[in-house]
Amino acid sequence: MAALVRLLAPLGIAAPAVRTAISRMVRQGWLAPVRLPQGPGYMVTPKCVNRLDEAGARIYRVGPVNWSGRWHMLVLEPVRDRQRRERLRADLAFLGYAPLSETTWIGPRPSPELDALRINAYVFDATLAGDPSELVARAWDLCAIARAYEQWLADAEVLVGSLPDDADDDQVFAVRSRLLHGWRNFLFRDPGLPAELLPPGWPGEKARLYFEQEAARLLPAAVAFVDRNMDGTFDDSLYG
Repeated sequence: MAALVRLLAPLGIAAPAVRTAISRMVRQGWLAPVRLPQGPGYMVTPKCVNRLDEAGARIYRVGPVNWSGRWHMLVLEPVRDRQRRERLRADLAFLGYAPLSETTWIGPRPSPELDALRINAYVFDATLAGDPSELVARAWDLCAIARAYEQWLADAEVLVGSLPDDADDDQVFAVRSRLLHGWRNFLFRDPGLPAELLPPGWPGEKARLYFEQEAARLLPAAVAFVDRNMDGTFDDSLYG
């Protein structure tokens, strides 16, 4: 916890907020308490490892998306509890699925995390008899996603441009973290459709190239900051 407080300080996140976030992640099954030589700490759960691996593969994707031409379709059992239904909708959207109806969802490929949701659904590997662009237009608002990419790129250029040439590694870490945070939000909006299903000049590609370039350029200084603050020292004054 002390190390996390040090890491998040350049982002303006105070210790009480860190503690609250960690407690929530424990309740949701992402972290588990563990006793470390330095004091109490936390370990990632298998659920968390799977999410980090899958999200990382999507965030740092290199090259074009391959598509088999088939769709992954889910026909869900009705979920009557509103809170659980909204949570399921958010989870499926994060995994790249979109609703065709309240109970029928499609995605361009199966998600490895789908089993972890433990949903009651019939699962189909399907082909479409018709124009896939019409299906895509019904399932996803590509115009809104394109505008979001254009706005992200404009904001990202301002953010990265605000970093002085002689910036300390904590400043670089903060800028790169904000850059990554903005970019990862597209995991909830963009299912990663292949080029043949996207409009010409798709702005998501230009945004992706910029993210890859700047994330790689800022990485060494950001890693240096993380390494320096994960040295294992335990300072309980940081919990105040």
